[in-house]
Amino acid sequence: MKRAPRTETGRSSPAHRAQSHRPVSLALLLLAARALLLLPLHSSSLLAIGEHRATHRKGSDRRSIGRAPDRRRRPQGTSHPIMAEPETSKAKPRPIVRLGTLLISHSVFVSVACCVSGVLALLLLPILAKNTYISENALMPGSASPTLSNREASDANRLVNELSDLSSKSNDAGIVQRLIGLYISGLGAEVGYHQFHPDLSRFHPLHFFSVPDTGIVQENINCSCHGVSVTGIIRAPRGDGKEAIVLVTPYNYINAGLADRLSLGIAYSVFSLLSQVTWLAKDIIWLIADSQCGEYASVAAWLRDYHSPAFGGFRADNAHMCDDITTHHDVKENVAMDVSSPDSFRRAGTMAAALVVKVVDRTEPFEDSLGVYAEASNGQMPNLDLINIVNYLAVHKHGLRVKVRKLFSLLDTKWLSFLAEVLESLGSIARKLNPQWKFGIPAADYVDGTATLIGSLYYQALGIPTGPHGAFRDYQVDAVTLEFSPRHYSISKGGTKDFILRGGRLIEGVIRSVNNLLEKFHQSFFLYLLTSPSKFVSVGVYMIAFALLVAPLPVAAASLYSKANRLDTNLDDVKSVSPPNAAVNELVIGAGSWRWIKAIKKVLIVHLWGSTVSLLPYFISQTPSLTPATKLAVWGLFSVVCFLFPYFLLGSPLTGVSGTEGYKHEWALLKSATISAAFIGLCLMSVINFATAEFGALLMVPMCLMVHPLKIDLRAGTLKNLARAAVNLVLAFVGFPPATYYIMKSTFGSFDGINIVDFWCWVESLWSWNSATYLFLGMVHLPCWLLCVQILLHP
Repeated sequence: MKRAPRTETGRSSPAHRAQSHRPVSLALLLLAARALLLLPLHSSSLLAIGEHRATHRKGSDRRSIGRAPDRRRRPQGTSHPIMAEPETSKAKPRPIVRLGTLLISHSVFVSVACCVSGVLALLLLPILAKNTYISENALMPGSASPTLSNREASDANRLVNELSDLSSKSNDAGIVQRLIGLYISGLGAEVGYHQFHPDLSRFHPLHFFSVPDTGIVQENINCSCHGVSVTGIIRAPRGDGKEAIVLVTPYNYINAGLADRLSLGIAYSVFSLLSQVTWLAKDIIWLIADSQCGEYASVAAWLRDYHSPAFGGFRADNAHMCDDITTHHDVKENVAMDVSSPDSFRRAGTMAAALVVKVVDRTEPFEDSLGVYAEASNGQMPNLDLINIVNYLAVHKHGLRVKVRKLFSLLDTKWLSFLAEVLESLGSIARKLNPQWKFGIPAADYVDGTATLIGSLYYQALGIPTGPHGAFRDYQVDAVTLEFSPRHYSISKGGTKDFILRGGRLIEGVIRSVNNLLEKFHQSFFLYLLTSPSKFVSVGVYMIAFALLVAPLPVAAASLYSKANRLDTNLDDVKSVSPPNAAVNELVIGAGSWRWIKAIKKVLIVHLWGSTVSLLPYFISQTPSLTPATKLAVWGLFSVVCFLFPYFLLGSPLTGVSGTEGYKHEWALLKSATISAAFIGLCLMSVINFATAEFGALLMVPMCLMVHPLKIDLRAGTLKNLARAAVNLVLAFVGFPPATYYIMKSTFGSFDGINIVDFWCWVESLWSWNSATYLFLGMVHLPCWLLCVQILLHP
């Protein structure tokens, strides 16, 4: 066997030692995640071993007092004394265990450092944002010149004028639908009509994160509203009918304004062009969604029937359930034959992408602008390449100013402006030291980027779609809403034709890029945050802030568990050295280290209570005659009753045996279990909706780490204890869900006073949209807040 090279001193060379340590470094990195989960077990076992050895040494010292020294005589003829038996070598713990023990012993410093670093990392995200880029080479945006001419724009402008004249004479929706159908059929496309009843906004606790089937939808239809949408389909001359691109235009057939007609004109100009081209490889579906019952409801109803064909049975069931709606049986004469025919619902291939085209009444003073809305349900976002295509073509090819949603209330805040100036100064200093250090951005860009970033986080955390495009994301179809804002001068001077031409060419370029795809969007990011239309923060960057915020939770839980175990070890030692008639509390010693089971039971009961509270609105909503204030009062009353029920059933499960030494420290075990539950809930929520988990970490982590019994702090009376008590009261108030709602409303929106009904309406909107944020509030945030309040009130 070949030995390692030796130096003059007889040891291995430094290079060989460095090479031998590399596997150890890799092992440390690979076992880091496992160690965080095993910190409580290892730390408690190590500390218990240390306590046992210390006790054994003390006992040995006591037994050695008064004993004569052991003097052994040397045998004759020998010059060396008799060697004692070698002591048993002590096994060192693994490095990862020693690292965990080090972190646990300095848990306070680790918690403060991680929390401060997490907040700083969140504030530095606008600086760390990168420029967007096209990941899929097949898209090739702008590689071909637009072919939409003045002829298509003139035809679309003629349709807009006819709709204007028709709306001034009559409000008959059937006549408008027939007119649009005639225009579509004149292009040689297939025409279809889809009549629907929208779904009721009803809470379904067992159907979160899933699309309900047809049977459930039929039980949940809203018969008070009835709509008919018009569809047109162009079959691709170079395609096989397996893929399609959807173009959606919400339109109010009864009360349409100029903005609705302009959006219809833009879509028609593109549709008329695509009916003539030969390069089309994917079918084109144009949906003129009836927005009388809501833009999202009409698109969602069409998508539901598109993906769940009923072969004529669905309309029959609807007719049976909605017999009191005469419009279903007596459809307008001009579209009655088309709507009532069994094959009137037209279909194409699998949807590759969808574009929702809208024109808003809000006009811009200087230039045409384009707003991009991408947030879908539960924080889902379309592939970033789709947004990059729209932004590239709008800015570089058509000169439009692209906007994304932001929180305008943050633009005028003084603290954000001060922070931006500080970061700008630090960036200039860094560039002077080294010109290659690209740290820092202008203060104005940082303020705007922060407002956009927090706006992106806020709208993703709500879990409510920001437009009709959200219905497509539920079927894993990438979609965005493009909202055009025309110049006031161009519209007032009759420049609708130029506006239609400009918007139509943009839609043509986007459809042409998507038409080049051979597969679905997959190259770019699905998890990202926008700081501007051309800058983004990827998941690998913004998860650092969340990881730093939640990292102290397992360390603090393990530290509290270890400290609580020291009490049990000390009590066991007292029992072992005390005489039989010593006055020792046998109740506490008998419980021993099993007291953590009581804390786990308390945490489990409170979280079961939170789950029950989350399900109560389903039963309250079954009585629609109640007012929102009454529903909120009933919800609060039943929540209190459900909380008191285990108190009487299980014999006060939220209290312990007061007056004992163990009960005085029972709050530490309860805090450890609460922190562990909060850590698990936040990590699970980060998988479902990162934005909700980020806001939850900012609220829950300080509250769980700082909580301490108020009686102990007030009894101490020092400045440190009084300050901690005051901070705990503030965090408990801010963490209460209604208080959190009003604070967030005043920070991110317009605060027009405290109205308790607004809180119920906000919660109702969360569960009606099946937002995961509602489940997080009821099953994670509220139980942890209640447990923290119990720790504060611990006697």
